[in-house]
Amino acid sequence: MTTNSAEQEGDRREMGGRLRQAREYVGFSQEEVAQYLGVSRSALSNIETGQRKVDALELRKLASLYKRPVTYFTGDDPEIEAVGEDVAHLARKAAELSAEDRAELGRFADFLRARKRSEEG
Repeated sequence: MTTNSAEQEGDRREMGGRLRQAREYVGFSQEEVAQYLGVSRSALSNIETGQRKVDALELRKLASLYKRPVTYFTGDDPEIEAVGEDVAHLARKAAELSAEDRAELGRFADFLRARKRSEEG
């Protein structure tokens, strides 16, 4: 196996792991996602373990289903690299809120920050 081939296999495993984690996070079974994609459950399992390549159309459908950018699965998401997965998750959830609810969320974040400062100082 060449280095390039081993590197590609590692990349497939990483992507598959991200796909599995996203599926589990949203609470879908492999069977449900496989039906959505139009593939067998074993094909989806192979994608999630990195044993099968995922084509671009499948990846776009999965990203849409899991409400994540394609770059999240490819490991090229600059937002996640800059702020971390937990903060990116909060941002995605906050984007779904009304303007009033986002303002309330901002006030709550200010409260948490002030509470942390008072505990430290």
